Amino acid sequence: MHKRSLLTWGAAAVALAAGVRPASAQSWPAKPLTLFVAFAPGGAGDIVARFLAKKLGERLGQPVIIENRPIPVAAVSAVVRAKPDGHTLVMAGSGTALTSALFTTLPYDLMTDLVHVSTLASFDLTVVTASDTAMNSVADVLAFAKAHPGRLNIATVRLGSTQNLAAELFKSMAGLDAVIVPYRTTAEVITAVRSKDAHIAFEMLPPMLTQITGKAVKALAVTSGRRFAGLPAVPTLAEAGVPGFEATSWNGISVPAGTPPAIVARLSKEIDAAMASPDVRRELQAAGMDAKGSTPEQMTRRMRDDIAKWRAVIDKAGIPRQ
Repeated sequence: MHKRSLLTWGAAAVALAAGVRPASAQSWPAKPLTLFVAFAPGGAGDIVARFLAKKLGERLGQPVIIENRPIPVAAVSAVVRAKPDGHTLVMAGSGTALTSALFTTLPYDLMTDLVHVSTLASFDLTVVTASDTAMNSVADVLAFAKAHPGRLNIATVRLGSTQNLAAELFKSMAGLDAVIVPYRTTAEVITAVRSKDAHIAFEMLPPMLTQITGKAVKALAVTSGRRFAGLPAVPTLAEAGVPGFEATSWNGISVPAGTPPAIVARLSKEIDAAMASPDVRRELQAAGMDAKGSTPEQMTRRMRDDIAKWRAVIDKAGIPRQ
């Protein structure tokens, strides 16, 4: 028996040395994958998910079925409870990081109950104003705010959103006495800017891109660390007068904790290849987004950093935790 055990162990060692993967990774995927998306159909996140589902399904030889659950907590909870076999995924990202920063009690821990696999795409926020105002740059906005304390109105969507917290970060980093006014929808934000009820607005670039290119509003800056290729003349906020400013919305793919590392590695590799496809990159850029995959380590670090960053902004702004 002892000799047989040694022979068995030796065969396993030879197989591992030859690069033979465990059966769980070898046979994956064995059935269709389900991707939970914490956005309603038709939104920017849903668009990214559908591009990914098509390309990933082609690469893996199994369909990727999208399940829209527009409440982030519900989407993440469904995946946390799923079997960790690589067949159930969730689109996580800056929105789920912000939820973890804003809520004191959640039915999961974003950093321990999930394994973060790869980023998918990022979308800038943009700072816009009415097309016919005298404010033609961020410098003009800063000059107005400092000359008229408390009079600069900044429109965003709902309190505690990425846009709202980016405006809070701008106000804090620029040292401004300004009023941030949360609206219910992007349509209301656009109306407020165009009617000059708000001097400027912070909003996601994808829904604003046609407003900017159609000259309904004027883009003063984007909020990431580099200019958006589709609007090369528009500076970053850091370039325009708020050094070090960076705030982007992004998404990625996560799986339940306990998913075999070999499956995570394969999934990350295939996602990266899918998002690097020229047609995916072209279509997403036209919609105001940048496609970019990552390693699991890079996405994990980004998620952790985002939670800490937005928690600090929430605390400084005095926004109540929920």
